[in-house]
Amino acid sequence: MPATEAHVTVRNLTMAYGSFVLMRDLDFQIRRGDVFVIMGGSGCGKSTLMRHLIGLKEPATGEILYGDESFTAAPPETRVAMQRRFGVLYQSGALMSSMTLAENVALPLGEFTDLGPREIAEVASLKLALVGLAGFEDFYPSQISGGMQKRAGLARAIALDPEILFFDEPSAGLDPISSHLLDELILELRDSLGATVVMVTHELASIFAIGTNGVFLDPETRTMLATGPPTELRDHSELPAVRRFLHRGEEAPPEES
Repeated sequence: MPATEAHVTVRNLTMAYGSFVLMRDLDFQIRRGDVFVIMGGSGCGKSTLMRHLIGLKEPATGEILYGDESFTAAPPETRVAMQRRFGVLYQSGALMSSMTLAENVALPLGEFTDLGPREIAEVASLKLALVGLAGFEDFYPSQISGGMQKRAGLARAIALDPEILFFDEPSAGLDPISSHLLDELILELRDSLGATVVMVTHELASIFAIGTNGVFLDPETRTMLATGPPTELRDHSELPAVRRFLHRGEEAPPEES
């Protein structure tokens, strides 16, 4: 498949809570193989957009397509089948504290496959090994570090070999070294799975290190201001809000007259 093929298309999307419009007129594409970053200031609806993309919230208006198939208009059974191609890592990791790491990873395997207990255990061990947690199958989440919990959550997210990985603030709470290692792991998994990555983050280091494409949401105008590679938006955008966000901690270059 060509690298530029659209994996996800968002058309005229409006996100609202009742009569309150959070974002309107969102139009962008996520290409196959992208590490697509949803960017913007606090309260702009980044996590809400991700919830729309995975079907946890319905749009007020507009449409989301996966390939040429409408996710928004799909009947429930078709939507569930599409969602099985998703892997999701939530900000907290969302591991079940009463289960071992292997048991956490095994949850989707037991629910969505016909594998037997021995095969499920083997796949769970493989997924944990892929994220650097070989030998930790019998550990509980409380027995490992925050960075390792994120890796275990990632192992569960890739249990079903998803086409698309969704991450909500994956580096939240991690030190810079752990965050950098997680970025590298995300790229490795993207390449090994042939997956597309959609990531909500405010961490500039991660945005510039691994982001290949993105969309910038603006809470003041309640719409998207720009879409494109983060480094290009940082270096060439003439929009003040985009420049301020992407040049935090450093002096932004003067605006062109």
